[in-house]
Amino acid sequence: MVDLTPNPSFSLTIRLQLPNTAGMLASVTQAIAKAGGNLGEIKLIEQTRKISSREVTVDAASTEHAESIVQAVKELENIKIINVYDRTFNLHRGGKISIHSKLQLTNQEDLAMAYTPGVGRICNAIASDPEQVYSLTIKNNTVAIVTDGSAILGLGNLGAQAALPVMEGKAMLFKEFAGIDAFPICLANQDTESIIETVKNISPVFGGVNLEDISAPRCFEIENRLRQEIDIPVFHDDQHGTAIVSLAALINALKLVKKSLEDVRIVINGAGAAGVAIARLLRKAGAGKIVMCDSKGIISKDRPNLTGQKREFAVVTAGCLADALSGADIFLGVSVPGVVTLEMVRSMATDPIVMAMANPIPEIQPELVADDVAVMATGRSDYPNQINNVLAFPGVFRGALDCRASAITANMYLEAASAIASLIKATDLDPEYIIPSVFDERVVTAVAGAVQRAARQDGVACR
Repeated sequence: MVDLTPNPSFSLTIRLQLPNTAGMLASVTQAIAKAGGNLGEIKLIEQTRKISSREVTVDAASTEHAESIVQAVKELENIKIINVYDRTFNLHRGGKISIHSKLQLTNQEDLAMAYTPGVGRICNAIASDPEQVYSLTIKNNTVAIVTDGSAILGLGNLGAQAALPVMEGKAMLFKEFAGIDAFPICLANQDTESIIETVKNISPVFGGVNLEDISAPRCFEIENRLRQEIDIPVFHDDQHGTAIVSLAALINALKLVKKSLEDVRIVINGAGAAGVAIARLLRKAGAGKIVMCDSKGIISKDRPNLTGQKREFAVVTAGCLADALSGADIFLGVSVPGVVTLEMVRSMATDPIVMAMANPIPEIQPELVADDVAVMATGRSDYPNQINNVLAFPGVFRGALDCRASAITANMYLEAASAIASLIKATDLDPEYIIPSVFDERVVTAVAGAVQRAARQDGVACR
């Protein structure tokens, strides 16, 4: 396993005091570079004839790496560290989102209309015509981000409170990328029936529900039940967001290697929410040769006690991941770090496509297979071709809310993936550019438009 690339998630600001003489700052930057840190902005805070104070920003690869960088600076003569700030922790202090009023209350007249007694007229209007809740309240542009904290990122079951920073971040992304007001709902309960009942009870406030970080196989039942029992769209991003973006990347990667989805042999490692959803969507898109693996190897039909989802993709053959990859055209990893070796990749078919999406450490480091793959993608932002759900969920909900969809369908997923893929022109397609940037302003508009068209085709658009 090669060292991870320093990145902003382990970013520090080191405040220093050093003699104001030539070469002193250079000694600091050299120490940071020697320790493997990635130097960022350097600010001059204060300077006298004898002393200068500076803030130096540094990216590290891990908490331990950050500590070693600080220690390297501490060991320099005549350099005094005043303080060290963890930039990621500082960014999260006090939370990342807030609620703001859209109206200014400047006098008694405003108050009488916005609140009592005038608001009573609005309540009666909605009671008489429930459809007016969409035009007279926040419901038409509001999404609930619901989790029980049982499967947080790659960290596992950390509970509701530990899930809150992720859900806040998700709400921020909804707002920044799609103008949607989203709110974290972190439930201190991991009972399937209780979660379903709670979401049903709070659904009058929201125009849609985004399920997040709920462990498999419970997430499948929760999503399916909610889709049947409430009349607003329900979307499990860990499943369908990942599947949409994976398909979009694969559409373009296959163009580069001149292979068709119908003919390629695909190996998916990871049979949780994301793996199953990817397999289902690829099958819907026309893929016919899918082998799914979990921690025990190939999911074969003769294995006992398979879940319904695993049984759906069980095959006749058995074996380990290495057996599955021999002769395969595509590897899709939504599993754990380091499970794929260079030898496994070299056993794949000509011009293999490897999408190693485990985060933060992929199934195989891109550096190890740079000369052995036709296309490489990961879930990380510091490598090309990041498979990032932000390309999908803001546009999916923007489209669903705008046409007031009562549900989100598989056809909407397919059209969303096609829209994302189409944003890269054939002339621009490259092994390191198969998927647009999350900051490409065309993405949300393209996905939202595709989702609305599909919703109308499927008869689930109410507007």
